[in-house]
Amino acid sequence: MKLSRTLLILGSLAAASAQAPSRAVVTNLDTAAWEHEKNDPPGSEGVLLRADPTSGGMDLLVRFPGGHVIAPHFHDSNERIVVVEGELTLRQDSGETRIKSGGYAFLPAREIQRLSCSSQTRCTFYLSWDGKPASHSAK
Repeated sequence: MKLSRTLLILGSLAAASAQAPSRAVVTNLDTAAWEHEKNDPPGSEGVLLRADPTSGGMDLLVRFPGGHVIAPHFHDSNERIVVVEGELTLRQDSGETRIKSGGYAFLPAREIQRLSCSSQTRCTFYLSWDGKPASHSAK
């Protein structure tokens, strides 16, 4: 009985050690590897958190200085935004909506986005696309 229990425990430990490594992504704002790309607006930074090679979807953290206006555009994929700090304003035909820190927005694919960082402090937000986020100008 002791031998079979010992073999069961050893077998369980072997199976547990053979599991694939975690693909979890954990990032904190203060230690994230923020980067400014050469074509990005002055004062903006971003962090690529995850990219899905199958769907083309991705997750990013971005930040813009207070008062920054993002040029009108649309994406080929649905976009989700969670504001982490500051305040964004979303302008639509029906009016303006403020997205405060902790707020969430779902922006459907191919719908024109008119966003700005309406706070005096910088805006930091999480972005997620469920497919390739190709961006198109919409003036």
